[in-house]
Amino acid sequence: MSENTKGIYVAILRGVNVSGKNLIKMPALVKSIESIGFEGVKSYIQSGNLVFETAKGEFAEIAKRIHDQINHDFGFDIPVLVIEAKELETIRDGNPFVQRSDIDLSKLHVTFLESEPDEDCIALIDPEKYLPDEFVLIGKTIYLNCPVGYGTTKLNNNFFESKLKVKATTRNWNTVNKLVEMAKQTN
Repeated sequence: MSENTKGIYVAILRGVNVSGKNLIKMPALVKSIESIGFEGVKSYIQSGNLVFETAKGEFAEIAKRIHDQINHDFGFDIPVLVIEAKELETIRDGNPFVQRSDIDLSKLHVTFLESEPDEDCIALIDPEKYLPDEFVLIGKTIYLNCPVGYGTTKLNNNFFESKLKVKATTRNWNTVNKLVEMAKQTN
């Protein structure tokens, strides 16, 4: 495969190793994903974050391959979102909260959506109702500021999936930054 037909991607799995459910050891996950031809597969922490290189393709197709392999090898039917590494860097660089002086970076999160939500669904969410938690939705990305902590916010994956009618998974700001750096090292 020539270099120009490859891409560097990040896969974000929802619901892996959470509350004792869908337990997968990361070395086993890496081996599983390598078995379907992905190269340079690296994992970050136990919650299902992968950086890898593979032939350029549709995100949904790559996500389906990973989903199906996890289902085959581990028996778990879990959502998988795939983002091109450069897009993840753009997402990181576009966080509207990082420029504010009143923000604690450890309270920032990013919710990744499988697709852009319908404008009608977005309009039904009143951001004022959830203060002090704040969110900004840009395309398929929701930037979250949860000053009291993500564990107490109503603005979680289930909330956004219910309101926006799309699959969602969330990562803390540190994880987003680490995945961007890992992807850069894969180049």
